[in-house]
Amino acid sequence: MPDTVAPPMPIPGHIDPVPVPRAPVTRADGRVDLIGLSKDQLRAALLDAGMDARQAKLRAKQIWHWLYNRGATQFAQMTDIAKAQHPWLEGRFVVGRPEVVEAQVSTDGTRKWLLRSPDAQDYEMVFIPDADRGTLCVSSQVGCTLNCRFCHTGTMRLVRNLTAGEIVGQVMLARDALGEWPSQPEGRMLTNIVMMGMGEPLYNFDNVRDALRLVMDGDGLGLSRRRITLSTSGVVPMMARAGEEIGVNLAVSLHAVTKEVRDEIVPLNRKYGIDELLAACANYPGANNARRITFEYVMLRDKNDSDADARELVRLLRHYRLPAKVNLIPFNPWPGAPYECSTPERVRAFSSIIFEAGISAPVRTPRGRDIDAACGQLKTAAEKKGRAELEREAAGVVG
Repeated sequence: MPDTVAPPMPIPGHIDPVPVPRAPVTRADGRVDLIGLSKDQLRAALLDAGMDARQAKLRAKQIWHWLYNRGATQFAQMTDIAKAQHPWLEGRFVVGRPEVVEAQVSTDGTRKWLLRSPDAQDYEMVFIPDADRGTLCVSSQVGCTLNCRFCHTGTMRLVRNLTAGEIVGQVMLARDALGEWPSQPEGRMLTNIVMMGMGEPLYNFDNVRDALRLVMDGDGLGLSRRRITLSTSGVVPMMARAGEEIGVNLAVSLHAVTKEVRDEIVPLNRKYGIDELLAACANYPGANNARRITFEYVMLRDKNDSDADARELVRLLRHYRLPAKVNLIPFNPWPGAPYECSTPERVRAFSSIIFEAGISAPVRTPRGRDIDAACGQLKTAAEKKGRAELEREAAGVVG
């Protein structure tokens, strides 16, 4: 009798994490959005539209500069391209930005945008200003399939992956809002990017990689890879590839140190367990004491916050010889959440045990809670309000 291979275990969640491949959503007017295209793809798009090869090479270089260094959104702004050519470009191409359905500002300065794609899918991004940096929290998917029990975003259904253009578009829109064009390396408010918004970045690997390459391109947005962090819940098979092909900082949503508890709160653990995950972290390309791996740990009362849990976390990090920093995150409650936040005293005791072992364990200050922009709270307002109400608000109409 031939050996039979068991089918792969499905990830717990609403649907399979990787949507069925589908053709890119085309605009109703048939024009091609240039945001998200690589330099070669931009030149190819001009060639496909009928421009001759010599001119396409020159125009692609000029357009690239206007898009990513000057922040132009109209061809008419591109003053080194002949005016006679503007109508030709405008008839075939568009410089896209996500549609802003709602923009909110927290009392602590955190900003959150509800964005909408051309096919009417909603997603969110968050900007967190600090004294010495400004961090943009970028989404990679519409919804999420991981179903982590402490995370409000995880209660959404996964609709689809965001395209490279939609991912880069979030950075472009933030630059617009912050008045940071022309692009310059010094004096920017937006200094850091974290792929920690809606979705699991490693389940949308190609688009996340292509988008971050544009962000890191010295001729593009020019953000150093050391200022970009990709957060994963532990998609082990993709972690080495992420290190090799993207090479940004790694953050891992750990949140528990035993199989029983992590199986409950991060269901992906049933497929890729703690030991397998930490072994992948130990092999992550480029990880060293200067570029430590960040382990995210949400503090849940009487669930994962005991002294024994803290000591086991220290043991695991030492066992795998991980250059690590632990981010302790006070749980951000939402209606119907099955957990409560650990007490401040418990969080301090947990942090102290890790610090005493020589591992950095700062407690993250919750930001943007009043606008549901804090960690684990992102869930598109379209699911909380009627769409008509949101559209009235976006148009500035008081109902």
